[in-house]
Amino acid sequence: MLAPMLNSFESHTVHRDGVSLHTRVGGLGPPLLLLHGHPQSMAMWHRVAPTLAQHFTLVLMDLRGYGDSSRPAPDATHLNHSKREMALDAIAAMAHHGFERFDVLAHDRGARVAHRLAADHPAAVQRLMLLDIAPTLAMYAQTGEAFARAYWHWFFLIQPPPLPEALIASDPARYVRSVMGSRHAGLAPFDPAALAEYERCAAVPGTAASVCEDYRASAGIDLEHDRADVAGGRLLTQPLRVLWGEHGTVARCFDVLALWRERAAHVSGHSLPCGHYIAEEAPERLTAEALSFFQPDPKEHP
Repeated sequence: MLAPMLNSFESHTVHRDGVSLHTRVGGLGPPLLLLHGHPQSMAMWHRVAPTLAQHFTLVLMDLRGYGDSSRPAPDATHLNHSKREMALDAIAAMAHHGFERFDVLAHDRGARVAHRLAADHPAAVQRLMLLDIAPTLAMYAQTGEAFARAYWHWFFLIQPPPLPEALIASDPARYVRSVMGSRHAGLAPFDPAALAEYERCAAVPGTAASVCEDYRASAGIDLEHDRADVAGGRLLTQPLRVLWGEHGTVARCFDVLALWRERAAHVSGHSLPCGHYIAEEAPERLTAEALSFFQPDPKEHP
């Protein structure tokens, strides 16, 4: 389904603690890790990856529970799908490809993983760019009617099993199209091959359970980790660029820059003329932003 979108990037499987992680690698230059959002896979980068690969060595990773990575078993505390575990996946994937320090470009769920990655492993992450999210803790704490209506899946997916799992598994393609098609531009921005790839991956056995566990973790154990950071006064120390869609729910419901300035020491950012799916709605603008922000450091990459 990916041909010819990402098949020029070499496919790999990375193993960590019983979880298989699907990655694709390509390009030349300093390392840049790309993390996708929900309910997608690394295919979401198909419009920006070819140009970025002319300047960076890209590592694209399917998060556990998504794409062609493993679907770990649910557990009582949702630890297996916590952003802390997913951050460790990213560390393992980058180490597998020979990188101990790298930049990160991440969207949606992947951006939440990137936040935890930068917080837990500050020596590994040089710079990060997060797309269309505010900090998870703040978004839950400031949830109002407009946000709850637009992001209904946040509250549907965290319901006790087996109801949400059963409803998703009964028609995975319909779930994908319902979530993605309900945003600003509907389904129009998505390449048919990319949309077919998201639908294929949603139908992989175990996906429904993993998706629900991902969100249950965000509403539970991930918040515990975030609260510990806040209580300890810990801020992200890396340069952080946040971009959001001016037509998206996050922009309507939250002061994105202000909230990130509560969690990071060096924050910049602005909106782009699109909705939530920036990499597919405004790929040229995003590519330009990434090329500008992730300027190679000659001291690290002579």
